[in-house]
Amino acid sequence: MTTLLQPGRVSPMRKVPASIERPEYVGKKRPKTGEPDVKTPEIIERMRVAGRIAAQALEEVGKHAQPGVTTDELDRIGHEFLLDHGAYPSTLGYKGYPKSLCTSINEVICHGIPDDTVLQDGDIVNVDITAYIGGVHGDTDATYLVGEVDEESRLLVERTREAMMRAIRAVAPGRQLNVVGRVIEAYAKRFGYGVVRDFTGHGIGTSFHSGLMVPHYDDPSLRVELVPGMTFTIEPMLTLGTIEYDIWPDKWTAVTRDRKRTAQFEHTLVVTETGSEILTLP
Repeated sequence: MTTLLQPGRVSPMRKVPASIERPEYVGKKRPKTGEPDVKTPEIIERMRVAGRIAAQALEEVGKHAQPGVTTDELDRIGHEFLLDHGAYPSTLGYKGYPKSLCTSINEVICHGIPDDTVLQDGDIVNVDITAYIGGVHGDTDATYLVGEVDEESRLLVERTREAMMRAIRAVAPGRQLNVVGRVIEAYAKRFGYGVVRDFTGHGIGTSFHSGLMVPHYDDPSLRVELVPGMTFTIEPMLTLGTIEYDIWPDKWTAVTRDRKRTAQFEHTLVVTETGSEILTLP
């Protein structure tokens, strides 16, 4: 197996032309939160645009997740793609986050900061990217196999994506939001995977994180009903071992305490009259 990850050197924040609209939180300590869970058709239409751009950016970055490439280079590719499409990288300046996407390698659960770390053959890397355009956000992520990856890691990645898709298929009006976590946890348990509890999906729209929480574990006390027009992310993080974690001194990077591998996938979706629609498709 590859050696444990160490923090690398983080390059200066990338520039964004003044012509590109910034979210309200850029340059502030904390963002505003709170907006209706149910969005107007007009906001949903704008979210389709933001979601599509984010999905296309993710696809472009994913093509470059190859041995020998630095995570900083992945950040540059994602940053430039978003700007070229008139979108602002939502993570850049969010609560002081210094980069345009997150790159979480191997034992990193989430929020890994792109730096001069070089991807190695056999790594897995999650890329999490969000586009802000038209006053709304579209948030998506995927875990990529770097070169030749061992079977255990490959299956973890495949099954994490499947857990997300099963949860999305379970979303329907009249059901409770806890169906998401119930479906994910039941599926993950079949393989003995840990389901991360402290990092969840979230409501999204004009806010990056609206305040609505979407747990990926079974939480019977969660009574929120799914209603057409609700928008949120589903983004399960599954682990090969413990769900306990440590945070690096950068205050962002969360790594599994046993340093075993972890994978994540994410889509932004809207509840429809008959089920749900994924807004982050290329």
